[in-house]
Amino acid sequence: MQKQTALGHGLVNLAAIHHNLSVPELYEHAIRQGEGTIAAGGAFVAVTGQHTGRSPKDKYIVRDSVTESSVNWGDVNVPVSEAVFDMVHQRMLAYLQGRPAYVVDVFAGADPEFRLPVRVVTEQAWHNLFARNMFIRPSPEDLVGFAPEMTILQAPGLVAMPEFDGLRTSTFVLVNFKKRLVLIGGTSYAGEIKKSVFGYLNYILPDRGVLPMHCSANIGRNGKSAVFFGLSGTGKTTLSADGSRTLIGDDEHGWSSRGIFNFEGGCYAKVIKLSSQAEPEIWETTRRFGTVLENVVLEPATRIADLDDGRLTENTRACYPLDFIANASATGMADHPDTVIMLTADAFGVLPPISRLSPEQAMYHFLSGYTARVAGTEKGLGSEPQATFSTCFGAPFMPRHPTVYAKMLGERIAQNKVKCWLVNTGWSGGAYGVGERIRIAHTRAMVRAALDGNLSDSSMQQDGHFGLHVPEGVPDVPTDVLHAKRTWTDGKAYDEAARQVAKRFEANFQQFEGHVGADIKAAGIHAAA
Repeated sequence: MQKQTALGHGLVNLAAIHHNLSVPELYEHAIRQGEGTIAAGGAFVAVTGQHTGRSPKDKYIVRDSVTESSVNWGDVNVPVSEAVFDMVHQRMLAYLQGRPAYVVDVFAGADPEFRLPVRVVTEQAWHNLFARNMFIRPSPEDLVGFAPEMTILQAPGLVAMPEFDGLRTSTFVLVNFKKRLVLIGGTSYAGEIKKSVFGYLNYILPDRGVLPMHCSANIGRNGKSAVFFGLSGTGKTTLSADGSRTLIGDDEHGWSSRGIFNFEGGCYAKVIKLSSQAEPEIWETTRRFGTVLENVVLEPATRIADLDDGRLTENTRACYPLDFIANASATGMADHPDTVIMLTADAFGVLPPISRLSPEQAMYHFLSGYTARVAGTEKGLGSEPQATFSTCFGAPFMPRHPTVYAKMLGERIAQNKVKCWLVNTGWSGGAYGVGERIRIAHTRAMVRAALDGNLSDSSMQQDGHFGLHVPEGVPDVPTDVLHAKRTWTDGKAYDEAARQVAKRFEANFQQFEGHVGADIKAAGIHAAA
């Protein structure tokens, strides 16, 4: 007879169950098993092999009676049958027999009314440390009778058989909302665990009246909070980790009728070329015991982390508990925000560094979710920037139709009279390769002015290509920096580049025109002929 475990989901005959180990214990297991290295200062360093980022094309959602009419099926939300899920599930259960399992019980959601109990079962100790850092750690009292409402089984050593399973590759992330179960295999990249929980919340929370958001958030001394929407590389983590404000969280939040709350208990920051001067709070975490560093190169003799070395990947990461940031919120909750900032990293160098958005423009840019990727940040990118439109600033994680989330955001902006801004942290004076990245000190000054309310009533000049309202002055920022065209030596070249980006906006938004009102269409970008 098979030896059953208390973990559920068919897990049997495990060699050992290491349940809710402490950080030192997880270090000991990981080092003993050769899973990584300890860096100078104490951070644990793991190398994830061929997968140094997510594999979005290998994520599938089970199509069944629960999801048939509620998931926005397509290139992002790819369906898989219940039979395929069950087959891979059985293979994973067989693979895990005779092996030790590392189990951590955590919460997703700082607001007790909406929190999700999650159990993460991993093949290796360091992934369990990652999950322990990343999510909200229950108190000893919370762990008594802990009943998970979502379970993740993660086994990097188990690969799919595409010719047999009907999956695309040997890597898989399979989500089953009916069974409340996620299976991850064929990849060691820890971000798959984090984003699986986020995607799950993005599916269940709208029905509970909560808007899930791919954003960072913080609170000013006046008690007013702000949210920062943005894709990877736009500065979401950096700009929210401001020593003058209290950090709520750096990546995922919910907005309910009570206010906003962090989904997580940790941060997962990009650390390539991280500066101790410009980003001291995050930099310090890379030198601390308990932090997990992914694909960061160490000096062989000293084990000092070289954050400038991108030989393994440009997507180097640090995962650390939120309380490693000195000014982090103890509750992870705040009142309704009075400011929404949408971040983009425009590698074409044509968008203004800051502009005020009307509520209708905010809806347009939220649905657009624009940024631009450049060579070195992602495999397969050439030398020219590539425009990316990721609706709601997080399309890969949104199981429902984008307008579900956009409608909820629009209602909250209107109800709370929220001021909205578009901030470009990308290039100035030309496109990537010609211009330069906008100085972070200037971006911080612009963001602080917006958050303090100093820009709300200032004079604005409307941009001729995008219809955006640009402040005529911002404290501590040279005036010419505020107007993208003035930073180019060739005005005609700027106009042509701006027209091309405007056309990309226009073409992308056609998919939403049948779902939005005339006011949002009118507020959108209309490329000049």
